[in-house]
Amino acid sequence: MYGKGRAKGLVRFLHRPDGTAWTVAVAGDFSDWRPVAMKRRADGTFVRHVPVPSGTFEYKFVVDGKWVTDGDHSAWSFNAYGTFNSVGRA
Repeated sequence: MYGKGRAKGLVRFLHRPDGTAWTVAVAGDFSDWRPVAMKRRADGTFVRHVPVPSGTFEYKFVVDGKWVTDGDHSAWSFNAYGTFNSVGRA
């Protein structure tokens, strides 16, 4: 899930893994698809505020090394690898 960040230009990403996850990162066109580590909270969710330029962006979560779309968001775009990316708007 994504939403408005704490400051202008930041987007808040939140991921609730199915079951137990050890590491979660978010990656997207805003990070040149380099994973940005997310912080685990006491309730088992992972969160990170990331600078994202205004407009539409594509992203995925990387959960224990596996790239997954955002299950809380249903806007997707087909990518060059034959899978889908989640699509958001900042």
